[in-house]
Amino acid sequence: MIYDFDGFLRKPGDVIGSGEIRMLPETLRQVFGREDLHLLTGDGRLLRLRFSEKYLPAASDAAHVDVAGDLPPQSEWRH
Repeated sequence: MIYDFDGFLRKPGDVIGSGEIRMLPETLRQVFGREDLHLLTGDGRLLRLRFSEKYLPAASDAAHVDVAGDLPPQSEWRH
């Protein structure tokens, strides 16, 4: 799996994320729409993923997600 997420500050101290995940189309079809999907990052952060689209195009290898959980605080963002 490959992912690319951006962080957004909704109000001081409240960070949310969104972005894209990529994986084999068959695997993506198996997990698309699940509400219990989590991602453990290489640095040990456990993120909750929620698909932001209602439908997955046929043979797609990418989907947009909303990200919550153990996101880095704003002070750790790259500018």
